[in-house]
Amino acid sequence: MLKTLSTYFYRTSSKLDRNLVLKRTISTTPAMSTIEKTFDLPKRYKGTKESVWTEYIQLAIDYKPLNLGQGFPDYPPPQYVMDALAKASTQSDYMLHQYTRGFGHPRLVSAIAKLYSKLIGREINEKSEVITTIGAYEALFSAIMGHTEVGDEVIIIEPFYDCYEPMVRYAGGIPRFIPLRLKNVEGRLPTSADWVLDKDELEGLFNEKTKSIIINTPNNPLGKVFTEEELTHIANLCKKWNTLCISDEVYEWIVYEPNKHIRIASLPDMWERTITIGSAGKTFSVTGWKVGWAYCPANLMRNLQMIHQNSVYTGVTPIQEAVAIGFELEMERLGSEECFFVSLPKELESKRDYMAKFLLDVGMKPTIPEGGYFMLADWTPLESKVDLSSEKDKEKDYKFTKWMTKNIGFQGIPPSAFYNESHKNLGENFVRYCFIKKDENLKQAADILQKWKLSLK
Repeated sequence: MLKTLSTYFYRTSSKLDRNLVLKRTISTTPAMSTIEKTFDLPKRYKGTKESVWTEYIQLAIDYKPLNLGQGFPDYPPPQYVMDALAKASTQSDYMLHQYTRGFGHPRLVSAIAKLYSKLIGREINEKSEVITTIGAYEALFSAIMGHTEVGDEVIIIEPFYDCYEPMVRYAGGIPRFIPLRLKNVEGRLPTSADWVLDKDELEGLFNEKTKSIIINTPNNPLGKVFTEEELTHIANLCKKWNTLCISDEVYEWIVYEPNKHIRIASLPDMWERTITIGSAGKTFSVTGWKVGWAYCPANLMRNLQMIHQNSVYTGVTPIQEAVAIGFELEMERLGSEECFFVSLPKELESKRDYMAKFLLDVGMKPTIPEGGYFMLADWTPLESKVDLSSEKDKEKDYKFTKWMTKNIGFQGIPPSAFYNESHKNLGENFVRYCFIKKDENLKQAADILQKWKLSLK
């Protein structure tokens, strides 16, 4: 702008005017630099990189691939859930259109307390032991920020949802990482159960500075469902070192038989030291509604409440009302074949198996997930057949997924985004795909990959 104005004045003004413009231009340049420096990103946020979602959503907009990267359904949620929102948003009851209770809409926290009291085998107080949030994302933020002192160590199991690490760092905590590692598997496809924690390595991370451990079961992106034995080992370490467990269980209802989802808060003496986080987006296939929650003992909940009330304050009233109606209906048929929590994993299992087949057919090696709606696939059997030199990213999985997006019209997510800097190599050989998609779109994915396979010969 300054350059443009200067050029204009040089062409239209006298020599004296031009000298004045030049002096003013020179004098204002340092001032702009000072302003930029003054209002730079605060130190606690330094090092934050653009998220994989920001980058890959833009790639999807620019190249319009078949997008099996992002984790959301591309078909409508259950009709009764949409009807509940329509009813809540059109009612003349003025209270459904105004602020609701800050720590959770009364009807929704009541439904959550009733459901999870039954599931974990203890009475949960709806007023003091449940909070609703703007998605599980905010529940994680409130739990981490509310329970992390400067210098506290927080154990994070890899691969992890990518917000865990920056949230811990923003709170002044020190993340300590431990990866799930894939066992050698011969003669069959690996499953997410073949990705395991080294018990000795995990024990070695716990010490007097360990404030909390974050677990995610079923895991995103692996789909690993932690077993009772694995959770008991984690629980025993939490009890030994007086450590908090933040349990991200947003995919709790998407578990494939014969696997079972076990809530770590239900294990002996773990209620007192566990914050459990859930999501309406995953529970009812409505990710855009952005309703999450957490439940835990009142003394732990107070910390979340303090963060929540001074940042978000309250959630969206009609959407919380609709989620409450959905829970009330599902509680009446809990465990039956018509219950959405039962029918959803059955519906997704065939999609999972179909995706595994077409990924295997093209030459990739998928890991079969026990839960969730993501699948990791080892793409490196194809590495010698693609020229990734046009992509300049450091990690190979970023190069591969971007190349596929731009050249084949097929998008996945690079799993190294789910690892800390020192362990990103553990994710580079894989790509994450989402299979909670219409059958015709999964069929289109299979056709795209098969066409590409033929072109490689």
